[in-house]
Amino acid sequence: MSTAIVTSEAERAQLRASTQSFFGIIRGELLKMSRRWSTWIPLLLVVLFICAGTLVRLISVDLKQTIQMDQLGFMYTEMENGMAFIQIFTGLYFLVLAAYVIGLEYQMGTIRVLVARGVSKLTLLAAKVTTLFIVALLVIIGSMLLTALLICILLLVKAGNLDALKTLTSQFWADTWLHTLTVLISTVVTILLGVAFSVLGRSLTIGLSAGLAWFPVDNIGTQFFRLGYLITKNDFWKNVTAYFLGPNLNAMASQVLPAKLHVYAVGSVPLVPVDGPHTLWVALVYGLIFLVAAIALTAMRDIKE
Repeated sequence: MSTAIVTSEAERAQLRASTQSFFGIIRGELLKMSRRWSTWIPLLLVVLFICAGTLVRLISVDLKQTIQMDQLGFMYTEMENGMAFIQIFTGLYFLVLAAYVIGLEYQMGTIRVLVARGVSKLTLLAAKVTTLFIVALLVIIGSMLLTALLICILLLVKAGNLDALKTLTSQFWADTWLHTLTVLISTVVTILLGVAFSVLGRSLTIGLSAGLAWFPVDNIGTQFFRLGYLITKNDFWKNVTAYFLGPNLNAMASQVLPAKLHVYAVGSVPLVPVDGPHTLWVALVYGLIFLVAAIALTAMRDIKE
């Protein structure tokens, strides 16, 4: 009897030792991501697009005069353009990353190995989502530093100095932080969207295709609803667009930042006026729906494939 008890305790201890901790899973996910070409190649494309979007301004013949006339206004314009590029291109990258981190695990069947080692499905999902958020934060910070470097290059090439940096005020930095916050909110919702579809489809193909298709359909759909309004003259078609995710994320910065800055939306916007709190609430509701859907599907379904 005592031998059986000792053996049982030894087996349980061995199982606990072989089961990774939450932070151990995160470290493992970061290691796997760092060794995949699917992590680095899309990221390289993001860097190239951000560089191209900013450096294309070098061909502008009026840029030097614009800088000389209003240095602070130039810095605001470049900050807003840079944030728009970051939101668009990193958003696409995070959808791809989420599909690979979660969808590929199901598609290759490796998730069964992790669960068989004693890691619960929800713990594994939480670790993967946390990993995505960590990588997203690093990518956003890196993209902002890259954008700042590109703006300095613009100033040196066109103005021959960095005097425009001396005009930056505390209000500029406050507005920059607020704009950054809208980008981070958009990033969180985008990642949760990719996670939800990857868990739903349980494959890289479905997670990738559905995630990447959401925002184009969302934005193009606004135009179809505009057509519906023009045909029927019924406000229903315009009012519904106030609850589309993509248009609200596009309009968020322009509504949250002070109106005097004249920040433009980065794509289609709702066909009815919306304010900052409305865009934030829409983003929150969609984010919660995606999160709850991912948790519920993970908890309720068995891993059979």
